[in-house]
Amino acid sequence: MIREMCPDIDDNSILAKKLYHNMLLIRGFETAAAKQYRDGSMPGFIHLSLGQEACAVGACLALKKEDYITSTHRGHGHCLAKGADPKLMMAELFGKSDGYCKGRGGSMHIADPSVGVLGANGIVGQSLPLAVGAALTAQVKGNSSVALAFFGEGASGAGVVHEAMNIAAIWSLPVVFFCEANRYAELSPYETHCPIDKISQRATSYGFPGVTVNGEDVMEVYRETEKAVARARNGKGPTLVEAKTMRWSGHYEGDPQKYKSAAELENPQSFDPVSFFEKNYSADYGISASDIRTTYARTEKIIKDAVIFAEKSSLSPSKNIFNDVYAP
Repeated sequence: MIREMCPDIDDNSILAKKLYHNMLLIRGFETAAAKQYRDGSMPGFIHLSLGQEACAVGACLALKKEDYITSTHRGHGHCLAKGADPKLMMAELFGKSDGYCKGRGGSMHIADPSVGVLGANGIVGQSLPLAVGAALTAQVKGNSSVALAFFGEGASGAGVVHEAMNIAAIWSLPVVFFCEANRYAELSPYETHCPIDKISQRATSYGFPGVTVNGEDVMEVYRETEKAVARARNGKGPTLVEAKTMRWSGHYEGDPQKYKSAAELENPQSFDPVSFFEKNYSADYGISASDIRTTYARTEKIIKDAVIFAEKSSLSPSKNIFNDVYAP
C-alpha cells in the first residue's frame, strides 16, 4: 500500500519509518517547548499541536520540496514536517537572533521558503488566501508546484476562507485545503459553531471534492492527501481534506481548559497518533521494538540539541530594532 502511495520511495519500511520519525520529532519538539515555556525561557505565547502529529506528517509527506504550505498559529508541527530546521525554530521561540526571524517573529511567524514553508501566522483563516496566492503563482509560471493550506474548524466559518475556496474553484488552482478539526476553536467546542458534522461537506458548494479522514491514522491522512495533491498537480483544481483529530493542550500553553470535560482532561492521550502507529503499523512494516527505541533516542537528541542551540544564541541588539521594518 505504501509503495502505491509514494512511488518515489522504493522500500515500504523506509517510508513508514520516516512517518514515524517525523511524528516523534514533532511530539518531542512540542513537549520540550512546553517545558521551556513553563520554565520561563520563552517570551510571549505558544500554541501546541500535541495530538495532531499525524495531520502535519501525513499531509506534508505527500508534498515535494518545491511545494508550498501555509500554516496557522498552531504551526510548529507543520513547519517541522515540511523540513524546517528544529534549531532555528527553537531559537525563534526563545526570541534569539539565530532564529528564523532573528527572534522577532516568535512562535506564530516561522517561515522557511527554501523548503516551501511560506509562514505560520496568527490571523485566523489567513493561511487559505496565502496558499491561493502561491497556487496562482505556480499556475501562472507553469511549474507544477502545489500549495497546501492548514486551518482549523474554528477558521472554517470565516469569510476569507469561503472567498479563498471560491476563487480557487473558479480558477482551478493547484491547492489543497487541509482542515485540522481538533474539536475546539479557541475555547469553543465544535458543535457550538459548526452546524454540520463534517467540514468537508462544504466542498460540494464550490464544486470540488471533499473528504474526511481519521486524523489519528497517519497512513490514511497521507493516502488521501496524496490523492488531493495529485489532482491539484494534474490541473484538476482544489480538494478539501478534513482530518478529525484532537488537541491535547489548551488553546495556548497555560490555558486552564475549563471548557473541556473531566474525562478529556484526565486522559487526553486516549487519542494518540504515535501509539496508533506503533499498534497498527510497526509490525506490518518491519519496525521492531529496537527500531522504536532508536527512533525515540534519535529524535530526543535532535530536540535536545535544538534547545542547547537556542540557549546559547544571543538576543538581537536593541540597535537593530528597526532593521527589516519597511513601514514606520
